[in-house]
Amino acid sequence: MRRKALDLLKEWKDSPARKPLLLRGARQVGKTWLLKEFGKDSYENLVYFNFDEDEDLKTIFESSKNSNRIIDLLSMIAGKSILPGKTLIVFDEIQECPEALNSLKYFKETAPEYHIAVAGSLLGSLLAEPKSFPVGMVNIVNLGPLDFEEFLEAANPSLYSYYQTIEKGSSIPGIFHKRLLEAFDNYLIIGGMPEPVASWTEFHDPDAVYRVQKELLSLYENDIGKYNGKIDAGRILLVYRSLVSQLAKPNEKFVYGAVKEGARAREFERAIEWLVASGLVLRVHNLSKIEQPLPAYDKLDQFKLFFFDVGLLKSMAGVDNRAIILNSDFQFKGPLAENYVLEQLLPQFEVGPRYYSDQKGELDFVLQDGMDVVPVEVKAGEDRSAPSFKRYIAASHPKIAIRFSRMGYRKDGEITNIPLYLAAKARKLI
Repeated sequence: MRRKALDLLKEWKDSPARKPLLLRGARQVGKTWLLKEFGKDSYENLVYFNFDEDEDLKTIFESSKNSNRIIDLLSMIAGKSILPGKTLIVFDEIQECPEALNSLKYFKETAPEYHIAVAGSLLGSLLAEPKSFPVGMVNIVNLGPLDFEEFLEAANPSLYSYYQTIEKGSSIPGIFHKRLLEAFDNYLIIGGMPEPVASWTEFHDPDAVYRVQKELLSLYENDIGKYNGKIDAGRILLVYRSLVSQLAKPNEKFVYGAVKEGARAREFERAIEWLVASGLVLRVHNLSKIEQPLPAYDKLDQFKLFFFDVGLLKSMAGVDNRAIILNSDFQFKGPLAENYVLEQLLPQFEVGPRYYSDQKGELDFVLQDGMDVVPVEVKAGEDRSAPSFKRYIAASHPKIAIRFSRMGYRKDGEITNIPLYLAAKARKLI
């Protein structure tokens, strides 16, 4: 499977301002595979070290902070020379060795000629002492599940070839619109996690995909439980297990009382921060007013939590595949579509999406594109815009307004309707 992040890694390799690279992401999103592919594709040699599999590696970093000494020891362990610019050094599960994470700043300062890329699932990242994180001394790349474009290329290369031709103002023939909507429905069911996608492309068995998804969900719960004693795993699990019911509420705003009766913010703030840092949860803040720069108007105590992969969310919620394929109406249809759109939008904009809600209504998302503020509405079907979305447009006349839906790609007055399957191209289309 081709990953867009590979292009970012190649840019990092050639950058004159290169620092050690930290590849972040939740478990099983493909970090290790990506770094190994990058090493094979772009370097003469690759040396790989896993701190979870080989705990003795930790002693190297515990006993020395001298970068050249560490390189010599790693060369002996790998059984091959480590050459500046020609060898990619990969440290995996770096969160298991805070000293190795801390060593990156010494490599940046005293041995910048070595190319070092590290990966770590953010599960457990908050356990590291703050002094261990080399602030300002690393380049960071975030890796999530495959987006819709990556999924389509893996699952249906011929349809992807057409998809690539769609540009701003394109007219999409009905036959391709229908096929891309079918691919979108498949993505809602399968999601973007590499293992379910690989299972689907090889066997086309939805039951097999579902089994893999349930295994992944169990893995994440088990990972949370591993840290019991170091963190309050019980509270994290309560928040994690409440995600579906939180998203099923009419306005979807996170409510502490829905996690546990009588719960207060201070009891679960750290649990939420841990889930966000782990990459399992995506947090979107409400705005006090719709004006750029958006982060200046965040209501820090009002937010929504989404899951990091729509296919896993679908399995967690127990949505039957037939409900999606037959385009049936069901309560969780809207939240699934919103979760999907959020996943596609996040990598495209430097400022993450927000939402806006007051007594008069709600905007599903608000984007910042340069100097422009972009209101966004998400419709799971072909129904028209909500009154609050229309009111905002009539009052503010934004330069750009987006409605994602199952309708075709077209201008509808001041609104640009973008089919849901084009959400990963949104910035190019506005």
